[in-house]
Amino acid sequence: MNLEFFIAKRLILGKDHKISISAPIIKIAIAAIALGLIMMLVAIATGTGLQQKIREKVAAFNGHVQIYNYDNNLSDVSVVPISKTQEFFPEFKDVDGIDHVQAVASKGGIIRTSETFEGIIAKGVGPEYKWDIIDEYLIEGRMPDYAGPLNTEVLLSATLGSRLGLGVGDTFFAFFLKEDDPSKNPNQRKFEVVGLYDSGFEDIDGLYIFTDIRHIQRMNKWGEDQVGNFEVFLDDFAQIDEKNREIYGKTQSDLDTQTLREKYYLIFEWIDLFDFNIALIIGIMIIVGGINMITALLVLILERTPMIGVLKALGASSWSIRKVFIYNAAYLIGIGLFWGNLIGLGLIWAQDKYRIFKFPNPQEYYMEYIPVHISVFHVLLLNLGVFLLCSAMLLIPSYIINRISPVKAIKFE
Repeated sequence: MNLEFFIAKRLILGKDHKISISAPIIKIAIAAIALGLIMMLVAIATGTGLQQKIREKVAAFNGHVQIYNYDNNLSDVSVVPISKTQEFFPEFKDVDGIDHVQAVASKGGIIRTSETFEGIIAKGVGPEYKWDIIDEYLIEGRMPDYAGPLNTEVLLSATLGSRLGLGVGDTFFAFFLKEDDPSKNPNQRKFEVVGLYDSGFEDIDGLYIFTDIRHIQRMNKWGEDQVGNFEVFLDDFAQIDEKNREIYGKTQSDLDTQTLREKYYLIFEWIDLFDFNIALIIGIMIIVGGINMITALLVLILERTPMIGVLKALGASSWSIRKVFIYNAAYLIGIGLFWGNLIGLGLIWAQDKYRIFKFPNPQEYYMEYIPVHISVFHVLLLNLGVFLLCSAMLLIPSYIINRISPVKAIKFE
């Protein structure tokens, strides 16, 4: 057995250290490591959870990459149609990592009731639309069914429903300007609300309704094979920029692409700041934990000064003795990490399952509860990083052992 490890083990398991002067200081150091790890785990889980949830919400209503005609000029309203007979629709086989492609078309209009009116954008979708990712935002009713004959079913946001006094089962009239001649009487459509959704995004909820794409095609005098744009969903959001370049290279020269990050750049710039906040919290907690461990190590060394003198008198090198105390301190770090993981991951699990903690101002964060997400890789990397950095910080105070004289140390006893 390694001599230094053997001595450190005897010091750890010995009963005398539990009633020594250093006992309360050691407990404080362990508590500091545990508390620091809890805060780091919570910071990572809440930061990445919020980033992931916001990305999912925005992507659910827009896709990760949009393919549109250059003449549309990034408008939310479809102006110039695109033919559905594209090589990438309904399956994008030329680019790996694409989950789904769907065709949509949008048209601006006004919903008018007997008491009020609201400007809206009717988003026309077809039978291939990816309803499953919007299903979690459905709060009442059901999703529309556009697989059969043309119908008047629409999905309305709870925000618009509240403003207009509409609920599931109600009908309303919507008016749309004629693109070829706005001076003519507008197109009028009667719709029935079959479902209400609430995404938490005012920009989406206060503007969009979902309807059958065939209504948009007829009002714009398009053919059945003409749509406004295509929405592409990716398997991995982290590859969005790379896949966007690949998609752009595989489409016709008269088509352009736009990523979700480009369309909602202000939102993504905001959530990217979370990474800095997480890194700052981790850095501060590691420094605080390291300082506490340095204090505990210095107390351990001073308390064991006679033992150090005896070991030096027996021929032990300063580095060998330093390793004894570093092993001892590393054990204490491990205890702190154990309790930190147990409590921290327990809190994260409870929040994910029961949604205990909620935002005081849900509108600012686009959701009511605090979402959490953490991977096994993040947990392992964080624990390894904390252990190595705190252990490395212990090398500096351990140099005090070099300055301890065996004669003085033994006399001190």
